[in-house]
Amino acid sequence: MVDLIDLVQTLTTPHPLDRYLELVRPTLTARQMRAEITHVRRSTPGSVTLTLRPTRHWRGHIAGQYVQIGVVIDGVRHTRCYSPVNPEGRRDRHIQLTIKAHRGGLVSQYLHHHAVPGMVVDLTPAGGTFALPELRPERILLVSGGSGITPVLSMLQTLAAEGYPGELVFLHYAKSPVLVPHRAELDAIAQAHKSFRIELRYPGRRATDAHGPAGLRVCGELSGGGYFDYDELERVAPWFADAQTFVCGPRPLMDAARKIFEAEQLADRLHTEEFTLSPAPVDLGEAHGTVNFSGSGVSAANTGATLLEQAEAAGLDPEYGCRMGICFSCTAVRRTGCTRNLRTGETDSDPDQPIQLCVNAPVGDVEIDI
Repeated sequence: MVDLIDLVQTLTTPHPLDRYLELVRPTLTARQMRAEITHVRRSTPGSVTLTLRPTRHWRGHIAGQYVQIGVVIDGVRHTRCYSPVNPEGRRDRHIQLTIKAHRGGLVSQYLHHHAVPGMVVDLTPAGGTFALPELRPERILLVSGGSGITPVLSMLQTLAAEGYPGELVFLHYAKSPVLVPHRAELDAIAQAHKSFRIELRYPGRRATDAHGPAGLRVCGELSGGGYFDYDELERVAPWFADAQTFVCGPRPLMDAARKIFEAEQLADRLHTEEFTLSPAPVDLGEAHGTVNFSGSGVSAANTGATLLEQAEAAGLDPEYGCRMGICFSCTAVRRTGCTRNLRTGETDSDPDQPIQLCVNAPVGDVEIDI
């Protein structure tokens, strides 16, 4: 079958076979995976929950992993990474994504405003190493903040579906109760699993501001509570030193967790995932040299921005996905010169090395093969 597809692919050059098949039906593909949106729910302000029916290529996900979704906006295909919120091993093979419409987020805003049942999107296989161990530990602590709830919620739902017998705490931080997605699922899990504790925190809100259904007496909901720190950790999970902890959320939450676990010499028990780029400080006033995009014959003065941004400013259209160093879609070969990794601040000048355009900036003259 593969040989036949290769033959047809050759005969349809210069366009791949899937470009012709999509004219018949958008989800009819030979190799490229796609998904049809079957349900759209906008029950949480500023977010949209999509249920996707993938093509036959889908092999499922492990709770905590992410997928890339591709949409065409104004004639240009854009891809972004999102984590499924449903438990792994879903029998109907559908995927559920809850997407926060971030300010300035091109794809998230587009899906929030325009996603409808019947829309077809590109889809990649699930990836990422943020996942529960196959041998479940006796105690698990799940911590999330804001839109970081999605991979952690998938873990919680997977453990609930498995009938996990161990001790578990789920701690989530949000700006207000109405911004917590999937509240019905959280309340149901808390009611059904007596060894699970679900704790919701709304830092900065008055204690009288909490509202919600009767299930809030099951979920430890606290307005006016503090941010994540050692005292909070001791309150909700005094056994955390014996547990495996999984954290996903904004930078302050991640930094606080790392600081605590490193101080307690428990760094090996902390597992984190973040979907925001936290660049190392760069003095744009020191930017100098020329960036030579040798594959296109284009050169431009170094502005200090990422190589992806500088390539786009020069009129090029390199492939990219997450724009934050997760998906590796924008990898290209640095032929010569020195670049700085904006996540770590480290520089590298070894010739002919593949680098990620979205998280690397040139230091002086650089030749990149795009």
